[in-house]
Parts: sequence; structure tokens; C-alpha cells
Amino acid sequence: MNVAWEESGWEPLAPGVGRLRLPGWDATTGLVVGADAALLYDTGSTLREGAAIRARVPLGGRRVTHVALSHPHFDHVLGTAAFAGAEVYGAAGMAELLSGDTAGLYEDAVRHGVAAGEAAEAVDLLVAPRHAVSVEVALDLGGLRVLLANAGPGHTAHDLAMLVPGSPAVVFCGDLVEESGEPQAGPDAVPARWPAALDRLLALGGEDALYVPGHGAVVDAAFVRAQRDALAARAGAS
Repeated sequence: MNVAWEESGWEPLAPGVGRLRLPGWDATTGLVVGADAALLYDTGSTLREGAAIRARVPLGGRRVTHVALSHPHFDHVLGTAAFAGAEVYGAAGMAELLSGDTAGLYEDAVRHGVAAGEAAEAVDLLVAPRHAVSVEVALDLGGLRVLLANAGPGHTAHDLAMLVPGSPAVVFCGDLVEESGEPQAGPDAVPARWPAALDRLLALGGEDALYVPGHGAVVDAAFVRAQRDALAARAGAS
């Protein structure tokens, strides 16, 4: 399918693969379009933002059929209900975490500047992953395959990366990698395991892949490796 990425404000990365940088927290949402299906990686911080993403998805009347959520932070998951009918994937344990701590998700969103009403609406209509990825899951979108990989723990205990093989290969990293600032380690981070998660990303993509951070510009393997070494030094790991 000929997808007009730039006309809709998306950054094309490889055939059938693009990403959109969202306002506010500069979070990334990714899109992979095959002949039969389309997968969105992360859905934004509110239902309004999710609906805005949906309106800009360049599918010519088709819909997003699959959603993959990189990790359980509000700015990556609260727009999911805007994609009704999509099959939702997350790292194993993420669904239980989201469903069991809606109050914490609401409070985190409001603390970071989401309007209370919007946060409450998004949490009330929260869509948790139906499909748990324990190790890896491969999906065929119709002439284009993606690999969802449980790459954490690291930034959180439930980090899901996505590899789109090709020339170049594209690895969507979620917040395991950040380009627009230092990696953010909140109370749910697992610092001692984070370097190994980045080793996993490098093994998935290899030296020539494009690595798409959860926030910021696309980077290369050297950037991921340098961030890995800095995190290892910070954690006192080798």
C-alpha cells in the first residue's frame, strides 16, 4: 500500500514504517502498515490525543488493527481506547498492573499536566493489553512482519520493544532509550537490569538499524551503546 507519510505529518523510516512525534512530552508513536493490517506502537496521553493520532494515520479509510504498548506510563497508553477493535499487546504483567493501579495512573497523568477531566476519562475507558508477550511474538501484517520483544525490565518492569526487519531494520525502543534528555528512572525503574535491556535491543537490530526512542530523534547503534554504558556506570554494573 502506498502510504503518504509526510502529507499526514509522519516521519517515514523504512517501507511501510513511520513515526509521529507528539506534542507535550515529545513522545513517539510508531506505525507499521502491511497489505492486510496496521500496527500502532503507543497511543498517546489522553483519548483526545489518541483520536488525533487516529485521524492522522495515513491508511486511506482502513483502520489500525493492532496496538503494541511500550510500557505502562500514561503518556504512552491512555489513548488506546481511541482504537476500538484493535488487538492490544503488552509485556507480560502489564495488563494486571494497569488494571490494578488506575488511581496511580490518573495521579501520574495529572501530576505531569494532563487536565483532571481528561485523565479521569482516559483511565475510566482504559484498554489494557489482551495479549501478553512473555518473550517474543511475531505478527504478519501482510507482506511485512514485526517482532514484539519483551526487552525489559529496565525503564519499567514491563518494557516491550518492536523490531521491523528490513533495509534498514527499525527498532522501536520505548523509553528504554531517550534522545531528548537523560533516561528517566522513576520509582518503577529497574536500574540494575536496564543495561541488559539495551543489549537486547542491540542484538535485535544490529549495527545498521534505526533505533526509535520513546522521546526524541531517531538514533543509531552507537548512541544506544553509549547510553547503555552510561546506565551501567550509574548502576555500578559492568
